[in-house]
Amino acid sequence: MIRSFVLASAIAMIAGIAHAEEPIVGSWKTAAGDTAVIVSCGGSYCVTLKTGKYAGRKIGMLAGTGGSYAGEITDPAADKTYSGSGKISGNSLRMQGCVMKVLCKSQTWTRL
Repeated sequence: MIRSFVLASAIAMIAGIAHAEEPIVGSWKTAAGDTAVIVSCGGSYCVTLKTGKYAGRKIGMLAGTGGSYAGEITDPAADKTYSGSGKISGNSLRMQGCVMKVLCKSQTWTRL
């Protein structure tokens, strides 16, 4: 009986670890004060604004694991898309968009 319980507990723990979400998934407060939601979508992570002037607009798609991500970021005000990246540090997400990997702008988002 105890052996079965220990085995079942170990299997449940391993299954939980295998299905753990990446740290980028969740709701974030942008530098402008809007709320962005990042969800898993087709092997990548889609970034969509949920509040503010551009609510409902998809503004990025990033791929990666372990707190470092890369892909594309769109500036909704300028309607321009840039190569982008995101890096998690605690409850902060540093987002960066670059033109030709030379001219870059970054901002820090906070987890909600």
